[in-house]
Amino acid sequence: MTIDVRIDPHPGNEALNDLWASAWNEPTPRDFSPVLSRSLAHVCAYAGERLVGFVNVAWDGGIHAFILDTCVARDFQRRGIATKLIEQATAIARERGATWLHVDFEPHLIGFYRSLGFRETEAGLIRLRD
Repeated sequence: MTIDVRIDPHPGNEALNDLWASAWNEPTPRDFSPVLSRSLAHVCAYAGERLVGFVNVAWDGGIHAFILDTCVARDFQRRGIATKLIEQATAIARERGATWLHVDFEPHLIGFYRSLGFRETEAGLIRLRD
């Protein structure tokens, strides 16, 4: 099946919540419209009309952009979809004026992000809610 990568398609909450349930095992529905309305860009992968991949490019309104929520539906993983999403997100962030593209990731993803040109940096994180 052909995978179609689209920039800023604004998928609906139902499609995004279905993807989240598959990729993150997250059954609690949420409203994604505030996220998408504030993004520098978002990139989606579709198999036909089914949303099978997503990455959000958040930004500070200036030179910094941030990769968030990279995910691929469980039954579409290991096909290079996440790589295509990040490559497109990188290109669109550059085109839209970002100088720096940041990403936080868990240790098991270091090889994936290094292969896409990211280098390790020190960062901090604090959980604000339970």
